[in-house]
Amino acid sequence: MINIDNLSVEFSARPLFSDVSFVINPKDRIALVGKNGAGKSTMLKIIAGLQQPTSGVVARQKGVTIGYLPQVMVLSDEHTVMQEAETAFAHIGELRDRIDRMNEELASRTDYESDEYMELVERFTHENERFMMMGGANYHAELERTLVGLGFQRSDFDRPTSEFSGGWRMRIELAKLLMKKPDVLLLDEPTNHLDIGSIQWLEQFLAQRANAVVLVSHDRAFINNVTNRTIEIICRHINDYKVGYDEYVKLRDERREQQLRAYENQQKEIAEIQQFIETFRYKPTKSNQVQSRIKQLEKIVPIEVDEVDTSSLRLKFPPCLRSGDYPVICEDVAKSYSHNIFKDVNLTIKRGEKVAFVGNNGEGKSTLVKCIMGEIPFEGKLKVGHNVKIGYFAQNQAQMLDGEITVFDTIDRVAKGDVRLKIRDILGAFMFGGEASDKFVKVLSGGERSRLAMIRLLLEPVNLLILDEPTNHLDMQSKDVLKQAILDFDGTAIIVSHDRDFLDGLVDKVYEFGGGKVREHIGGIYDFLRKRQIESLNELGRTMNSSGSPTGEQRQDNAAAKTETGKGTAVSNLSYAEQKERNKVLRKAENAVKNAEAEIEKLEKELAEVEQNLATPEGASDTSLFEKHGKIKKMIDDAVSKWEEASEELERLTEGGV
Repeated sequence: MINIDNLSVEFSARPLFSDVSFVINPKDRIALVGKNGAGKSTMLKIIAGLQQPTSGVVARQKGVTIGYLPQVMVLSDEHTVMQEAETAFAHIGELRDRIDRMNEELASRTDYESDEYMELVERFTHENERFMMMGGANYHAELERTLVGLGFQRSDFDRPTSEFSGGWRMRIELAKLLMKKPDVLLLDEPTNHLDIGSIQWLEQFLAQRANAVVLVSHDRAFINNVTNRTIEIICRHINDYKVGYDEYVKLRDERREQQLRAYENQQKEIAEIQQFIETFRYKPTKSNQVQSRIKQLEKIVPIEVDEVDTSSLRLKFPPCLRSGDYPVICEDVAKSYSHNIFKDVNLTIKRGEKVAFVGNNGEGKSTLVKCIMGEIPFEGKLKVGHNVKIGYFAQNQAQMLDGEITVFDTIDRVAKGDVRLKIRDILGAFMFGGEASDKFVKVLSGGERSRLAMIRLLLEPVNLLILDEPTNHLDMQSKDVLKQAILDFDGTAIIVSHDRDFLDGLVDKVYEFGGGKVREHIGGIYDFLRKRQIESLNELGRTMNSSGSPTGEQRQDNAAAKTETGKGTAVSNLSYAEQKERNKVLRKAENAVKNAEAEIEKLEKELAEVEQNLATPEGASDTSLFEKHGKIKKMIDDAVSKWEEASEELERLTEGGV
C-alpha cells in the first residue's frame, strides 16, 4: 500500500537516516523501534505526508487512507465528548442528509414513469447502499463502545471536553481515528494516556479490526501483543525483522555479536596491513607490495557496529537508614472534592514490599500518593512509619530542577563516592549521552526533564520510593535500568503505573482503585489481571442468566436473541427456523464460555488448596506439591486461553449476527 524508497533526512546538515527503503503491506503490524532521537516520530510524520524528506520517495497507492495520532496535538474544546467524537463521521452525516433530501423528493413527486424519476430512484438506491456499507445505521453504537473501551463512562458523553485533562482529550482523538478505519494507522506512543484496561481494549481492537498499523511505543507488552514485524532505526539506516518484538531482540543480539566479530577481524586485518606498510615502506624491493597493500587498505569498507546497548548498566540506590516495619498504614482514609474520590481505605504496606497502584485514570491513585506525602488534607488516619525517608517522583518534580546549570552538573551535585566516576555512563543509559550531557536544563523538553529528575532520585539515599508513572518518558533500555535498580533496592516501593511489562516481576501486591474503593490483590500484575478477567466473566454469566422471560427453553431463546447493542428488533425479523438456528449457535457459544468459566473456578480452588498445604512446614518440604502447583498454574493458563477464545467467538456472534 505504501512504498518508502531511498528515504534520507537531514537536520542542519546532520543525517538522521539515509537510503531507507521498506514497504507497508495490508494487515502489517509494524513496530518502529530505536533509541530516542533515532527518528521514529519523524518517520511517522513523513509517511503521513506531514513532513518532507531531504530526498527519496513515499509512494502511496491511489485511494489509500492514512490516520495519524501524534504524541502532542491541538485539541478542540468547543463540543461535548460525544459531539467531538461524532465529527469522525461527518462524511456519513453528509451522506445521510443527501439520502433524506432524495427521499423527500421521491415522496413529493408523481412522475413515476419519467426518466428523471427512475434516475432519482437509482441514485437513491446507490447512495443508500453506500450508507449501509459505511456502517451508517449503527455507527453511533460502535462509537459508544469505543469510548467506553477507552475508559469513558456513559455519563461523560454529554460533558464538555474542556472539563477533561489533556490525556482524556487525547483518548477522544484516538476514538475518532479508530472509527474512521483508515487503511494505515500511524500511532505515536498511543498508550501514554491510557490505563491498563484501556490498553488491553486497544490491543484487541488493533489485532482484530484494524488494517495496517505502524506504531511507536515504549510499552513492551503492548508491542508484543499487537505487532508481527519490527523495523529498527539504528546508525542512520533500518533493519527490517519480519518477527515480533521479543523475537527481534534475540535476532538483534545475534546480529550485534556477528557485527562485533566481523569488526574485530577487520581491525586485525587492517592492523596487519598497516604493519606491513610501515615495515617495508622504505625498501625498494618491496615497493610494489607496499603499493598493493596501500590500495588494499583504501578499498576496505569499515564495518559499522550498531550502538552499544547500555541496558546492562546496573544502578544501585545509595544505602539509607532502616525504616520501621510498616512504612505506610491507612485506617479508614477518605478523600473527596465535589464528589467522593475514595473512602474506607485500609491498607498496610510492610518494609521491603514492592506494591502497585492501578486503576482507571481519575480513580484516586495519585490522590492517595499525595495524602501519603502530606501534600493534601484527608479524613481518617494515615501513619508514615518510623525513620521513613521518602523518595518521590511525579511529573511536576521535573519543574523543580535548576534550569541554569547543565545536565551533567545536575547529577554531579547529588552523586557521592564511586558513582561520580560513572556519571557519563548513567546519563548515557537515560539518553543523555555525548553532547546532550552539556545542555542547560532550561532548554530541555518536558520528557527530558522527567528523565533527569528520575536519575537524581536514583542517587538519593531513601528507604521508601513513591513513583507516579515513572516510565512515561523512558525508552525500553532506560526502563530496564530503572526496573533493575528497584529490584535491587532493599527498601519499600509504591509504583503507580499502567506499564504491565515494567510491573511484571517487580511487584508482589496490587492495590486496585475503582468505584471509590481500594482493593488489595496478593500476587503480581498478571495474577491480578487474570483474576479480574475471571470476575468480569462471572458478572457476564450472571447477567446472561437473569435475562429473558421466565420459562425454560423460551427464556434461553430470548436471551440468545437479544444483544447489548439493541439488535433484538433485527433478530425478530428472521423466520422462526432461522431464529431457532441462530439461538442454537448462540447457546452453544454461551455454554462454551460457561464451561471454561467452571473449569477455571475448579482449578482455582485446587490451586488454593495446594498453596494452603505449601504454607505448612510439611508441605514446604514436599517436592511433589511444588510440581503439582506448577501443573495447575499451567492448566489455569490454558483454561483462561480457552475462555478468551470462547468469549471472542460469543462476542463475534452477538455483535455481527450468525
